[in-house]
Amino acid sequence: MEYDTFTATQYHTSDPTSFAHTSARERWPIILTQGIDDVHKSTWASNDEETVKEGKEIVSELAKLKYELQHDRQLTPIPDDGEADVEAYNTELAARGNPKWHSVPWLYSECYLYRRISSTFKQTKNWRSYDIFARQKMSTFKSSRPAVLELAGRYKDIVAELQQKHTTNRAKTQELLEAAEAAEAAEAAEEILFREMCEICLWGNATDLSLLTNLSYEDIQTLQGSDARKKAEKNIIVNDLAKAFKVLTAAQKAGKKDRRVDIVLDNAGFELFVDLILAGYLVASGLATSVVFHPKSIPWFVSDVLPADFAALLSALAQPQDFYGALSDTDKAAGKAPQPLSDAELGSLQFLFQHWTSIYAEGQLVLRPNDFWTAAGSYWRLPGSEPQLFEDLQSSELVIFKGDLNYRKLTADAAWPATTPFTDAIGPMGSGSGVRVLALRTCKADVVVGLPEGKDEELKQMAGGSTADGARKWAWSGKWAVVQFSDGKA
Repeated sequence: MEYDTFTATQYHTSDPTSFAHTSARERWPIILTQGIDDVHKSTWASNDEETVKEGKEIVSELAKLKYELQHDRQLTPIPDDGEADVEAYNTELAARGNPKWHSVPWLYSECYLYRRISSTFKQTKNWRSYDIFARQKMSTFKSSRPAVLELAGRYKDIVAELQQKHTTNRAKTQELLEAAEAAEAAEAAEEILFREMCEICLWGNATDLSLLTNLSYEDIQTLQGSDARKKAEKNIIVNDLAKAFKVLTAAQKAGKKDRRVDIVLDNAGFELFVDLILAGYLVASGLATSVVFHPKSIPWFVSDVLPADFAALLSALAQPQDFYGALSDTDKAAGKAPQPLSDAELGSLQFLFQHWTSIYAEGQLVLRPNDFWTAAGSYWRLPGSEPQLFEDLQSSELVIFKGDLNYRKLTADAAWPATTPFTDAIGPMGSGSGVRVLALRTCKADVVVGLPEGKDEELKQMAGGSTADGARKWAWSGKWAVVQFSDGKA
């Protein structure tokens, strides 16, 4: 707590004008109910007596947690489940005066909720590594088939062209680039492609499962695909991608041997797929020599990426015909027929899989989990509480923070005036930090900074943009986005 900002007040579950109020009373009980259903299914599918017994106990504990939440009971200390972060969570809980669910800072309580869920599993023998949200993640990825196939085809064309330029056409390309005009045109084209890749990565966040809990297959498809991205471009309120591109191209032109980009991940499934699209593109284009992914270490905010989610996604892509050809129980009951992939679709997915596994084998894609990402506090705490991780991020050319929760943590989930400069709102991660931050965020919570004067007021005046008491409702839906950059190395 001592590292957090006290310049602005954090959003609170007791504030009826905040999305925190809705989350605590409506979203979280639904998430727990879905989790209970998931454990029920896995329990009754098991033939092991001890696994079944523990499964029933987990269901009971999750139901108890749901009751405490809905009836506004006090948050209780996390049991000693053998993990190193228990003391930190409980020390902070005591320092906050053992608050109740409906009257507690949103950021801490939401992190506590998922850590408490995790603890229920950590205290068992057979369920310790169980991901209560895994089914939802892969189901949503499967529902994203049209967008996955579209992007796979686009990726194959782009990477194949880049590979050709780096081999057979290298000498010819160099001759062309000797002319200043040609070099300028080539860089402009490269920037357009970079922006497209980053915006694909940005809008992949539109399938956040912790928020969109009742989407149909058709709903998911409308949030993905090229047409949706083009329509959404006008909804990026602040867009600093040009600044990020300038940083990466400057390092490339300077001939730096190691040019690393880090991605602090958000959601699994389709969003992880587009994160890998971006990473593969950065390596293939030479804008980065390696990409380091930072996943979570426990099931987190429903759909956040765990190391196991990489294996699940790559396994699906390794046998795409089997993955997309298999029908769910719901599809079977509806009488739907399997839809095999075409040869072209299969070829694109095979190309993508082979490229990713190749650059992973060469050490150009790296997975680096850290328990800090599932701690209770904001990223204002990073330099003081996890100095080794902070120092590691300083060695990166660019650190991309994906999604809403990472944005909330960067800004300490505080009620800043909307015009507060992004570099100010991220505190110790901003100016002079030695870390270049790029936040790719579709807005799904109250906190938003770095807006032009009057923009917040303009959006509040739109239909559904606010409530009678002045809530910033426009920032809850994921319709609007910000792409914000802070050069901590400047």
